[in-house]
Amino acid sequence: MKTYETLVAEALTVVPEILPWDLQSRLEQAPAPLLLDVREPEEYAAMHIPGSLHAPRGILEAAAQWGFEETLPELVRARDSEVVVICRSGRRSALAGRTLVEMGFKQVQSLKMGVRGWNDDGGALEDADGNEVDPELADEYFRARVRPEQMGP
Repeated sequence: MKTYETLVAEALTVVPEILPWDLQSRLEQAPAPLLLDVREPEEYAAMHIPGSLHAPRGILEAAAQWGFEETLPELVRARDSEVVVICRSGRRSALAGRTLVEMGFKQVQSLKMGVRGWNDDGGALEDADGNEVDPELADEYFRARVRPEQMGP
């Protein structure tokens, strides 16, 4: 049986990671990569990297292909362009990145440490209304909240 950690490790054999500070620098160059946030809608609405496109993992395959209600033309057109996949910590983005690679996307990377690492590095975050998110508020939002019953035997 594979674990979540095993699946992520396998995904990272085909999806390279980019560090938050390297992404900051990369965004200053043209053409900038497409930022694809694959977190859940409420996570994205609470805070996200400005300019990122949102496609939750649950609809990623349909969002990345023509002909579906979920199709995101910007994503489909980025098949040959640089795409940086983003999540909270860098795990879901690795799994989503692997899916995109399997779908034929050529230049996929996963943001190592996710938006949590982005915030720690001083990267800007905004909410659903485009308002800047205070970094300390983001720190609290990203704090792990694993309950005792979730720790297992």
